[in-house]
Amino acid sequence: MEMVSPEHEHPNKAFAWAATNSSGVLSPFKISRRKTGEKDVALRVLYCGICHSDLHKVKNEWGTTSYPIVPGYEVVGVVTELGSKVEKFKVGDKVGVGCMVGSCQSCDSCANNFENYCPELILTYGEKYHDRTTTYGGYSDFMVVDEHFIVRIPDNLPLDGAAPLFCAGITTYSPLRYFELDKPGMHVGVVGLGGVGHLGVKFAKAMGVKVTVISTSPNKEKEAIEHLHADSFIVIHDQDQMQAAMGTMDGIIDTVFAAHPLLPLIGLLKSNGKLVMVTAPEKNIQIPAFSLLMGRKMVAGSRIGGMKETQEMVDFAVKHNITADIEVIPVDYLNTAMERLAKSDVKYRFVIDIGNTLKSTS
Repeated sequence: MEMVSPEHEHPNKAFAWAATNSSGVLSPFKISRRKTGEKDVALRVLYCGICHSDLHKVKNEWGTTSYPIVPGYEVVGVVTELGSKVEKFKVGDKVGVGCMVGSCQSCDSCANNFENYCPELILTYGEKYHDRTTTYGGYSDFMVVDEHFIVRIPDNLPLDGAAPLFCAGITTYSPLRYFELDKPGMHVGVVGLGGVGHLGVKFAKAMGVKVTVISTSPNKEKEAIEHLHADSFIVIHDQDQMQAAMGTMDGIIDTVFAAHPLLPLIGLLKSNGKLVMVTAPEKNIQIPAFSLLMGRKMVAGSRIGGMKETQEMVDFAVKHNITADIEVIPVDYLNTAMERLAKSDVKYRFVIDIGNTLKSTS
């Protein structure tokens, strides 16, 4: 193996911040990482974004959490060690890790570069790896990841603003591409202007698409139009605005976690229009079939993206100078940030400065 940095003299020990029970409070915690295998890359974590899913997981709001849990799957850092058979990276490369760190790599989904839909997908934290070690996320000083699930970050992309691309970014980029809502002159709605939604606006605008932000908050209109350069803004509870936009959109990317009715959104679609859900609202959704039949409309789902597409997304972001709007925080501000995130008090993504603040706290 090629190795650098005395910090990794014992590469299976790491400092992290973890939740140990459903209170959701995170605190300093020591974890064990697996040793760097022949196809593995070890990276020193520099920044990690905080996703809304992290909040759900640390509080066990989905009922699937095993403790202790180290969240974080919007991870960027620098390569410090390579396994003997790694081919794509070298020590010193800037890289990113998203929501997954493993899959079977043999099923139809994997063979077609859709590892994100593999039935044996291994998420970046809170699951068991192939060797039965626990996966821990990016709220830690370093990680060990199979090179297949590492993405190269070009030098001219700011690392702090790039971190949220690895979940929020790919979550919107993938459906825009897959459902062919990326053609210049098309009209796409983006529901919700948060950590995911604001990147959806940026990617769609860079693709040459006309973008309408759909929100429950009238006070977000100025931000949407003047800062993010959306073409128009609709308050979903304003019947006149909704009526005026009926049947005008080729597609809608719905980024809202909270339960909300879909029928008004379906009404905004043109014939053959596509409403794509990229988050999972807390309650099941009921859709009258007639609303789809009248116009051959589609309601679909999309979950992150495969590794090939994620690299493509990063390269597109570099070309069009796309990064997330972020608030960088030290790691000891983490619990306060989680409280603020629960109140949607962030514009638009918290990013933890792991590289400069984790060690001093630990």
